[in-house]
Amino acid sequence: MVEQDLIMMSLVIFVPTVFALGLLFFPRGSEEWMRWWSLIGTAATLVLSLCVFIDYHQMLDGSLTTPQKTTLLERHDEAARREYTSDSKMVRVRESNNLLSRVPWISRFNIDYYIGVDGFSMPLILLTTLLSFLAMIASWNIEKHVRGYCALFLLLETGMIGTFFALDFFLFYIFWEVMLLPMYFLIGVWGGPRREYAAIKFFLYTLFGSVLILIALLGFYFTDVRDFVDQNRVELKAESRAIEENSISDHHGWTLMTAAEKEKYRQKVVVNSFDLLTLAKTGKAAILWLDDSRKKEALSPEYNPGMKAALAETDPKVKGERVQGVEKRLDNQAFFTPGFQITMFLLLFIGFAIKVPLFPFHTWLPDAHVEAPTPISMILAGVLLKLGGYGILRLCYPICPFAAEYLAVPITAFAMINIVYGAFAAMAQTDFKKLVAYSSISHMGYVILGIAVWSSAQSSAQGVGPWAWAMNGAMFQMIAHGITSAGMFFLVGVIYDRAHHRNLDNFRGLFEPMPLYGGIAAIVFFAAMGLPSMCGFVGEFMVILGTWNFAPPGYPHLGQVWAVLAALTVVLTAAYILWTLQRVYLGTNPAYKDFPDINLRELACIVPLVILAVLLGVVPGFFLLDWMEPHVTGLVDTLAQLGK
Repeated sequence: MVEQDLIMMSLVIFVPTVFALGLLFFPRGSEEWMRWWSLIGTAATLVLSLCVFIDYHQMLDGSLTTPQKTTLLERHDEAARREYTSDSKMVRVRESNNLLSRVPWISRFNIDYYIGVDGFSMPLILLTTLLSFLAMIASWNIEKHVRGYCALFLLLETGMIGTFFALDFFLFYIFWEVMLLPMYFLIGVWGGPRREYAAIKFFLYTLFGSVLILIALLGFYFTDVRDFVDQNRVELKAESRAIEENSISDHHGWTLMTAAEKEKYRQKVVVNSFDLLTLAKTGKAAILWLDDSRKKEALSPEYNPGMKAALAETDPKVKGERVQGVEKRLDNQAFFTPGFQITMFLLLFIGFAIKVPLFPFHTWLPDAHVEAPTPISMILAGVLLKLGGYGILRLCYPICPFAAEYLAVPITAFAMINIVYGAFAAMAQTDFKKLVAYSSISHMGYVILGIAVWSSAQSSAQGVGPWAWAMNGAMFQMIAHGITSAGMFFLVGVIYDRAHHRNLDNFRGLFEPMPLYGGIAAIVFFAAMGLPSMCGFVGEFMVILGTWNFAPPGYPHLGQVWAVLAALTVVLTAAYILWTLQRVYLGTNPAYKDFPDINLRELACIVPLVILAVLLGVVPGFFLLDWMEPHVTGLVDTLAQLGK
């Protein structure tokens, strides 16, 4: 039987590719039908992603404030509870409020088609499918090579969505690379006058980051940590968990068993359980069905080897010898040495930081934005930049937490450079698109700052609260910036279609002929500015709150300095936003008095972003934080445990 979760998630990933292949069957001259076909493909993908979200949200079971297990280690533990079907060897894991599905792919190298969603990926998947749908509406003015444009656009959507779904590192890397060529051609063929330069620059920067990620992938693959695993204990533990699951899921079936079947089941529980005390504490395990004499026998160290091993570990002498042996092996294992972890972390971090982009790897972004067509700028700012932050959260910190904490000070310094430099650079621009591009660099700096201020020592002493605020703020900022940046680039494209230039000094007075457009632009720009009750305020505020408590060894007041500086940069953001509104929309300009106001197609593209910008600012919990926060806080809590 094919698993429903696997089908639904795979459809979200590959429906755009199916529609891209369908474009091959359209005859030349039917460009209008190609546009509608592509729009239907993005709409179907959006609907399917909403279905996955509904399934995901129902699994939360009302426990929205419970930190969830989201690290790769916990996912590995969950995999021990997977169920194999005899025919397809398909794996279904649906634990800790995660949708997970795994199918063997390249068995020789232990590579699986392993996909799933949680509080990190689900909001970004929804953002991707929504922006892809809106960007396709914005693509209606594309006249050159419509078939090729639509096909590349749909392939790009598959790459973006697949990256957020992928839980196997190799699969993640494949989807990451799938995005590269479509974006290269979308900029290089349909871009502005310097499109070839911008496309090549984007390609080289991104490819360099991809190579670093690939080196880290190979480094992890060829690092053997199996000698730290007692295989017998793992097998026993997996069996006990399977028995526990069966006893819970098949509770009603117990009443249908014959006496002989019940006795056989009891024997299986007693013989195979690894740690029956743990099972007993659950209140649901099969051991509770045993009578008193068999319970005593089951918990006896002489009868139960697992219990004997567990009791032996409580002996200080045995425990001390065991710890010394582990420490000795740790000294000889590359993965646990500081040099290896720092090297792997830097390879991953730089690879993802290029996509963010983080200073000094940011120079490809303004050129790419300026030359890209409007819908591609929407996707570039709204989704592709978020892939960098997502990769850092999904891979860098869970795999190399010690290196992340060791490098926290320089990472926060680069994040602050992003925030301040991006704001000043945006203020200096006269090209409307470049202003929005540098604004994106500044706002993504808050994302890196919120991630980087984590500290295991302080979180162990003070609780995970401040660091959970910062990390949740970083995730919220990614969603908020995806909405506002896509909206701003679209609004720039609207007036470029009418004025055919983007020079801020040559506009003025657009409120008069385009009052509806001007009002919508004001809302979107105020949301990007971080005005309270708008989406941009929530994430930045949470990041600043978390940053205030950051006090690494030797820098007791560094967090307060960064928090004050980040808060003051909001003033710079307000300055260039308000100055832009003044230069573009206020005053009078007879040259533009006949410009038509925003039309229905353009309204259909921008109104959903305006609504989301307001709703996420007014009720952020209901629309995002309530179902995202448990998983983000779970990651922070797990990282804090490593520091104890």
